[in-house]
Amino acid sequence: MQRERDRNEMLEDFIAAFYYLKSNEDCNGKIGVVRFCFGGWISNMMAVKVSDLSAAVPFYGGQPTEGVDTINAPLLLQYAGLDERVNAGWPAYEQALKKNNKKFEVFFYPEVNHGFHNTSTPRYDKDAAELAWSRTIDFFKEKLA
Repeated sequence: MQRERDRNEMLEDFIAAFYYLKSNEDCNGKIGVVRFCFGGWISNMMAVKVSDLSAAVPFYGGQPTEGVDTINAPLLLQYAGLDERVNAGWPAYEQALKKNNKKFEVFFYPEVNHGFHNTSTPRYDKDAAELAWSRTIDFFKEKLA
């Protein structure tokens, strides 16, 4: 179904969900996003489009090619070391993040493939997935408390 939808429409759905959560009386005002694969692109783009996002953790997601200067949320970027397609966009993204003095931390997990966190595929790598998830939880505890 995802392939049949416009990716920008899906991004707008996630942005709408952000504002729905933000307006909830139980929300402390801090909201983070973590997504995987195409969702990693969603996480990156939410950081570009949502000025009051508190934290974003894209897992092996495509990078924005514009709007990096508008990012306010700290980023925890997680990449698979063997993912040549997605990783090809990293140098330009890193340069843009640094040029615009954005807060980010990046981890490349060597010898793992795109989807290393997905337990339903042979690409799953338990050690890398557990380390990446531990880092994600620690990041959210720090940024969303």
